[in-house]
Amino acid sequence: MLRKEERNSIIEICPVRNVIARFGNKWALLVVLVLSEHEKVRFNELCRLIPDVSSRVLSGTLKTLEADGLISRKIYPVVPPKVEYQLTEMGHSLVPLIVQLTEWAQTNIKKIVEHRKEFEAENED
Repeated sequence: MLRKEERNSIIEICPVRNVIARFGNKWALLVVLVLSEHEKVRFNELCRLIPDVSSRVLSGTLKTLEADGLISRKIYPVVPPKVEYQLTEMGHSLVPLIVQLTEWAQTNIKKIVEHRKEFEAENED
């Protein structure tokens, strides 16, 4: 489901912007990567694997990824409830691209930080 500000905008009709907008949430790519390293993961385990994210934000991120078909959720009829998450085939197809982006970031982070500092120094006013 598109957020209110995304409705009636170019994002709806532009495939690239539509998909990229969903990853504006900094946690989505990390959740996909973590799930790629495990066959199935329960919610509390995900919370432990990504300690910086709140339960509320993680829950919303998982719902978004599920809505986009990148992850699947399986609910077991037991008490207490047991829910497992895993990547779908489409989610797995995204992993190499995230890995490439991660490698690019690691290769270029020093240059990026240097340019940011130079930019800030030039634009202090």
